[in-house]
Amino acid sequence: MPLIQVNLIEEVFTPEQKRQIIKKLTDAMVEVEGEAMRGVTWVTIQEVRSGEWGIGGQPLTTADVKALAAGKAAA
Repeated sequence: MPLIQVNLIEEVFTPEQKRQIIKKLTDAMVEVEGEAMRGVTWVTIQEVRSGEWGIGGQPLTTADVKALAAGKAAA
């Protein structure tokens, strides 16, 4: 039984986007393992507090991620 764990910075994705993440990751896994495994394919999403995720020694915030998604440089 596969378990897919996704870590995200809080308040970056909407509930609908998180539902899409779960569905699409499940679909991708089922494509590999077969449809019979859909019911036992688990996806969990855990959110990390803004500023408690670091890249390159620098904290990354919700605002930084939203700026990157909009095509702007992070602060």
